[in-house]
Amino acid sequence: MTETSSSAAAVNRGDPISQFLDKIRLSSSAATRNTNTMMEEDNEESPTELNTINSAGGFLIVSPDKLSVKYTNTNLHGYDVGVAQANRPAPFKGLTYYFEIFVKDAGVKGNVAIGFTKEGFIMRRQPGWEVNSCGYHGDNGHIYRGKGTGEAFGPTYTTGDTVGAGIDYASQEFFFTKNGAFVGKIPKDIKGHLFPTVGVHSQNEEVSVNFGKKKFVFDVQGYETSVRNKQQMAIENISIPPNIGYGLVKTYLLHYGYEETLDAFNLATKTTVPPIVIAQDNAMDEDDSSYDLHQRKTLRKLVRNGDIDAALANLQDWYPQIVQDDKSVVCFLLHCQKFIELVRVGKLAEGVKYGRLELAKFVGLTKFQDIIEDCFALLVYPKPEESPVGYFLEDSQRELVADAVNAAVLSNKKDVCHLHSRLELLLRQLTVCCLERRSMNGDQGETFRLHHVLNNNSTRR
Repeated sequence: MTETSSSAAAVNRGDPISQFLDKIRLSSSAATRNTNTMMEEDNEESPTELNTINSAGGFLIVSPDKLSVKYTNTNLHGYDVGVAQANRPAPFKGLTYYFEIFVKDAGVKGNVAIGFTKEGFIMRRQPGWEVNSCGYHGDNGHIYRGKGTGEAFGPTYTTGDTVGAGIDYASQEFFFTKNGAFVGKIPKDIKGHLFPTVGVHSQNEEVSVNFGKKKFVFDVQGYETSVRNKQQMAIENISIPPNIGYGLVKTYLLHYGYEETLDAFNLATKTTVPPIVIAQDNAMDEDDSSYDLHQRKTLRKLVRNGDIDAALANLQDWYPQIVQDDKSVVCFLLHCQKFIELVRVGKLAEGVKYGRLELAKFVGLTKFQDIIEDCFALLVYPKPEESPVGYFLEDSQRELVADAVNAAVLSNKKDVCHLHSRLELLLRQLTVCCLERRSMNGDQGETFRLHHVLNNNSTRR
């Protein structure tokens, strides 16, 4: 079940606090899922050599290392081209992709071309001459984009030149280089997987291909840095209300009951941050988030310290309506956490007794059953912290329960469940927008990871 469908299911059950149950379920597979995702992206296969099977074998010879091609025939017409694609399509989960060719010999006419084509491309036509292809041609410096007529683009190239072709996934453009210098860009209007492709079309033309095994002549890393800097400048030039960041941080601290941190934050910014002026329609309602701040801080601290008995006692004194239903989600989470704390300190016999006394009442209730089973599984392993259910013993589990209690208290003020702070809502919206933009680009380009962005920005400052 995805996070989106889980959340929707929780709301449909009529109790928004049930979303915290879904978060526990997500925790059970999050570490494995994230690791696998990162490994999949880091290990995305790149082209390594030319495809000797899918090539115009009658018009070119591929070297034994599969990194050089030579035109050996005599071209009589436009279908006598020698073309070779890479053995794999260009990877598309990065910021850019790039490869180069070195023109060993321009042959009789210098009809060398470099570019990108789709699978199934006619291997006896130059890249760019047919639909779903593009190519930068050495004899005239023209760019060809899906038709036989070229457009003036850049300088010609010949024997001894190194020419590169790349894909800028951020701007959705192809770019080309010559001898380490940037030549230009064109719009990338071809969808789907694209294969790096070279073409030769006159006798004795010979080129070698570099897919990255050797150092490129063009500074690809420098190019990527310039792309990132351009993106950063565009972000920094966006106008936002003055001191909005201060307000977002303040409401975040208020929302989660971090009273001491909030006091320190207010003190530190008292003389440095001017008063926040925000239109009333957009103003942040601090009254709701300020509700019973001290009590919420106390409850959070107790849960984070594993003192569940005290947390339950305080809830009974301060907000009896929250725990009056002993089969509510909040009660379930707190009793589970008490059981987990007993396992954490090795009091297994006491944990079994507590489970029979307090958790047994939840057995058989569908929405709790799988979590109860996983909790009880902690008793099976000699080292439960290293087991598949070891995530229950992590500090993040305490934080999750504390968040659920905090949300329940906030919803006590109004008939609304405050699950997220405004800062979190903003970051979620940012994530959705970035994912949607990548989706519109055919899921090409760098995968958006909020933690990665925040960490990079913090180290950049």
